[in-house]
Amino acid sequence: MAVPLNKVVQCIAFVNQKGGVGKTTTAVSLAAALAYDKKRVLVIDLDPQANATSASGFLDHSGPTIYESLSGEVEISSCIYEAEDGFYLIPSTPDLAGLEVELVNAVAREQRLKKIIEPLVSEYDWIFIDCPPSLSVLTVNALTAAEGVIVPVQCEYLALEGLSRLTETIALIREHLNSKLKIIGVLLTMFDSRTRLAHQVEKDVRDHFPQTFQTIIPRSIRLGEAPSHGRSILSYAPSSKAATAYLNLAIELQARMEDPNEFGTTR
Repeated sequence: MAVPLNKVVQCIAFVNQKGGVGKTTTAVSLAAALAYDKKRVLVIDLDPQANATSASGFLDHSGPTIYESLSGEVEISSCIYEAEDGFYLIPSTPDLAGLEVELVNAVAREQRLKKIIEPLVSEYDWIFIDCPPSLSVLTVNALTAAEGVIVPVQCEYLALEGLSRLTETIALIREHLNSKLKIIGVLLTMFDSRTRLAHQVEKDVRDHFPQTFQTIIPRSIRLGEAPSHGRSILSYAPSSKAATAYLNLAIELQARMEDPNEFGTTR
């Protein structure tokens, strides 16, 4: 069971500077799984590629986005939309790519996202931030605003590449900007049980990161198809193994958050 409304919200950033690891798919699918369990979930698409926006059913969105809110043009409340899968979304736009240049001389630019989402904290059980595949100012904003981090890792060659740099960045954010930030878990994605490589990657990741989730997301054609239809895997293929995996991940995540000692590493 998630933290009750009007209590401390669980704000989680989904981060990996490598692209194509299932980061956006995980943010959207996990949000849908928790919404299925009657939780109020807000997904913030902080990636200029806007993949979470299209995957949530907003393929041709034309209203206010996170860009306008971060730029100070509109209130954050005017950027929230309800997805068909039951969670709420603050969409992105390619214009967000230019925000880093606009924020170069801004005071406390790393705190911009944290400041604008503070009024939303009492309204949701969970806030998920889908980050761009880079350690940019946008990602630093997400890590400054979040309480925890989930790191999706693809079960393929060089899976651990770049993770040491990511953990160093998280440590720096914790030291200078956000002392509450923790790695909640590493999530193995695109797992093909038929290959020896996938099993070796699983072993390597678990050896390096004891907080790796027990739940593993399988490689799935349906999971790859769902975003093109603007739906999560739970509504696109609810009986699939991937949908079951994300439902199990939602259960495991909530159990971890109820018992911080379960994941309370600062690694």
